Amino acid sequence: MNVAVVLYTSDLRLHDHPPLRAALSSSPQVVPLFVRDPAVAAPPNRLAFLADCLADLDAGLRSRGGRLVVRSGDAVAETTALVRETDADEVHMAGGVSAFAHAREDRLRAALEAEGRRLYVHDAVITALAPGAVLPAGSDHFAVFTPYHRRWADQPLRALAPAPRGPVRVPDAVRSEPLPERAAVTGTSPGLAAGGELEARRLLTGWLRSGISRYPEVHDDLAGDATSRLSPHLHFGTLSSAETVHRARAASGPGAEAFVRQLCWRDFHHQVLAARPGAAAGDYRPRGDRWRRGPDAEEEIRAWKEGRTGYPVVDAAMRQLAHEGWMHNRGRLLAASFLAKTLYVDWRVGARHFMDLLVDGDLANNQLNWQWVAGTGTDTRPNRVLNPVRQGLRYDPDGAYVHRWVPELAGLPAPRVHEPWRLAGLERAQYDYPDPVVELADGLDRFRRGREAGTVARPEPAPRAGAG
Repeated sequence: MNVAVVLYTSDLRLHDHPPLRAALSSSPQVVPLFVRDPAVAAPPNRLAFLADCLADLDAGLRSRGGRLVVRSGDAVAETTALVRETDADEVHMAGGVSAFAHAREDRLRAALEAEGRRLYVHDAVITALAPGAVLPAGSDHFAVFTPYHRRWADQPLRALAPAPRGPVRVPDAVRSEPLPERAAVTGTSPGLAAGGELEARRLLTGWLRSGISRYPEVHDDLAGDATSRLSPHLHFGTLSSAETVHRARAASGPGAEAFVRQLCWRDFHHQVLAARPGAAAGDYRPRGDRWRRGPDAEEEIRAWKEGRTGYPVVDAAMRQLAHEGWMHNRGRLLAASFLAKTLYVDWRVGARHFMDLLVDGDLANNQLNWQWVAGTGTDTRPNRVLNPVRQGLRYDPDGAYVHRWVPELAGLPAPRVHEPWRLAGLERAQYDYPDPVVELADGLDRFRRGREAGTVARPEPAPRAGAG
């Protein structure tokens, strides 16, 4: 009997899964495969979330008579070995955007073709619209979001692929390693959310029913926590980006429009990284920055990571990250701006820390959001600096977000909670909270001088075929 293999990567679902649907349509037997590749290193939070996702995917397949096959090793070698074991004719997988993903596809295609087999790479599985589906005149990608969004919004999305209703027949002889277990992962954040497709679909349904309508008014409310919380599921592919856009548009209204715009940002960053894989590690638009280094900078970086900078809203965001493996979107902007511009520390330091903790740590979104904030990416105002005091007063006016994550300031009411260093004498001594690591005016001046000096002799952009 003919056999097809479905290689799962960042698309751990049954609903709207074109590779699985194509494999089931072409072959009477299908092997759903996930390879634990040591080249794809993941920190504890993402490993624990991944364990949830794989367990849920396996349960969904078993309810249809199938199962998930798990192997460990190089993804190309393990997939090729499975093809030989089962005499499979073809392999189906979702297309990626990073340099690593492209290289993996190329290696797998070559290995399969050498044995007379075929690889089918399906676009628009990880994103709503495939990278490169819309292009500006004279370029291989859009470098500015607004024109990309206009073109993206006008494009019809592919038809959704329903979850398989019939049986998924997996050859009995195919061996599998045990599924990884969340409980076996150590070092996770205490408040880490649950993963898996069932949880993703529950969150999406609840969000569309009761959250999306007020999204434009409350999405920046730090304490209100009124965002969708869907980003980890979009990253692991337990939720289809295309289906999310379809269902959000069906909800209609300004809330749906604003939310879909955020989903477009995700596609935007993926198309940038697909065209410029070097942006994962190098400046997309170099500014000649002379980032601070040395003992003083290291001490401030440590304070930033620990949520002890002396700026309550920044510290609250960093402590939320440590506790949940997730951070409010507005908090991400504030924390990133503070490190890259107020402290004038290389954005890669912050991006690496975020990737170490974020359960939704997506290479394209994380790196390019950090570059946007640092002014080395696609922001058309590269020298903007967010003032953490003003941002705290605006987006946490009652101080509830700070009170939640910086409990040593819980007794200090707003608006004073955003500037505790202004307290005098005995009142200041009541609060075990550090003074600011830097005066905002001094940080701003330092950043401007560094950026201006760097623009005198700006280096060339990183080559297109960089590391990703």
